[in-house]
Amino acid sequence: MPGLMGQMMQMPLMISSLIVHAARHFGDTEIVSKRAEGDIHRTDWKAAELRARKLAQALARLGCGPGDRVATLAWNGYRHLEIYYGASGSQLVCHTINPRLFPEQIAWIANDADDKVLCFDLTFLPLIEKLAPGLKTVKHFVLMTDRAHMPAQTGIPNLRCYEELVEAENGDYAWPEFDENTASSICYTSGTTGNPKGAVYSHRSTVLHAYASALPDSLGCAARDVILPVVPMFHVNAWGLPYSVPLVGAKLVFPGPHLDGKSLYELFEEEKVTFSAGVPTVWLGLITYAQQNKLKFSSFKRTVIGGSACPPAMMHTLEDEFGVEVIHAWGMTEMSPIGTVSKLKSKHDALDPQARHKLLEKQGRVVYGVDMMILDDNDKPLPWDGQASGNLVVRGPWVIDRYFQHSGSPLVRVDGRDWFPTGDVATIDADGFMQITDRSKDVIKSGGEWISSIDLENIAMAHPAVHEAAAIACRHPKWDERPLLVVVKKPNAEVTAQELLGFFEGRIAKWQIPDDIVFVSEIPHTATGKIQKLKLREQFKEHRLPGT
Repeated sequence: MPGLMGQMMQMPLMISSLIVHAARHFGDTEIVSKRAEGDIHRTDWKAAELRARKLAQALARLGCGPGDRVATLAWNGYRHLEIYYGASGSQLVCHTINPRLFPEQIAWIANDADDKVLCFDLTFLPLIEKLAPGLKTVKHFVLMTDRAHMPAQTGIPNLRCYEELVEAENGDYAWPEFDENTASSICYTSGTTGNPKGAVYSHRSTVLHAYASALPDSLGCAARDVILPVVPMFHVNAWGLPYSVPLVGAKLVFPGPHLDGKSLYELFEEEKVTFSAGVPTVWLGLITYAQQNKLKFSSFKRTVIGGSACPPAMMHTLEDEFGVEVIHAWGMTEMSPIGTVSKLKSKHDALDPQARHKLLEKQGRVVYGVDMMILDDNDKPLPWDGQASGNLVVRGPWVIDRYFQHSGSPLVRVDGRDWFPTGDVATIDADGFMQITDRSKDVIKSGGEWISSIDLENIAMAHPAVHEAAAIACRHPKWDERPLLVVVKKPNAEVTAQELLGFFEGRIAKWQIPDDIVFVSEIPHTATGKIQKLKLREQFKEHRLPGT
């Protein structure tokens, strides 16, 4: 016999409910954007929700139906936020594309996702003009600006004006309710092999992630905060902040494309920002500007840093010089992205400051909803002793179970349950603090962006003078890591480092090209013929890259 059922209302978890809540209960709370046009734009949650409804109407008028993909190539701003809600809320799928990728990769992603509409900021007009002929599924191109900033001439067929589309509608639109497991958005991640892979999030997973990220021992968002996400909205949905901020009703500040230290500092001060989020590279620029000009922050109290490990020296500088608490976090595109956040337990109050800091330098403890384990190479669980190092696996309601357009499942089965293999190698201590010790896929993280070592090696190997190549991460004071290429030349073949670096031009995005090339007589291998990247990293750990 079935047990007694709960007698609760059945209300699906809808992304639209987040902005409806903010509009109803925090309607006059500001949303401030520094636009690509260069000016400051001010609106509030009530107006944003109305414009999101108008956008939903406009997308329907363009012929979009349930499940159709609406892509963006855009900076952090109020129009991008409206697309997040206007698309997902009307049963369409919001697809944020990283404009920093190589153009051919952007085109591949848009075609793989079967995007129907592409909305983009003024900054990316030249890029879209080049890409448009190859975007086979895109029916409508929308420039995210007003009529005054529309180009007189363009090579994009039937280019539409975002503001005209929105203002043509009356907003008399009711957000629909549907299955909460319906796809809401897609983010693509680039690993070490093959083309990027899509992670498809649902309304349910996104709302649950928003709840979890706002918790006190997570990102700790509150209505009294002024939150500025420097992390781009094309980077795993700005780590979920466009959803968790309306959930708590905080003021939201968007920097647009203005990410230099001076612009960020001025925006932080003018808008009284209390909380921010971004990769270490961003904070390096902001710290440098503040130090050079002997400036302090009047309101900025805490920041979450992820994307790549935050150097301990940066944590000390932010906390000791500027009074800003650094919250170390870890996650993945496949995890929506938050997995762990480094927050202390009460028992750690008794530790000396240095010991507490050592703990906070780790990637941290899981937030509720996520579970994790470390496994040996035979998929057997390893102890949480802070010493055993193993393959990190995770599970939870905002962790993917497969990739978009991929038939196979990446999951591993342990103790009768499915777990997602992160590709990271980690330790976990007795208090549940996880620390990444290596990346099993050998990707290079430069300023929070991933660079595939295999892509670099494949390009190098295509040069007629190259016998073998291995790309490894080399420490960099600004970008955290930059690629170093280790090369064995073919017998009697000649090529200079400069010639080989020139060979990369046009084959990969400029920022992914290695910073330096070292020629060696041989590259170490394992007994099975695999390149020993660990040995190479050890061998070149003191290598000084040009310009550092």
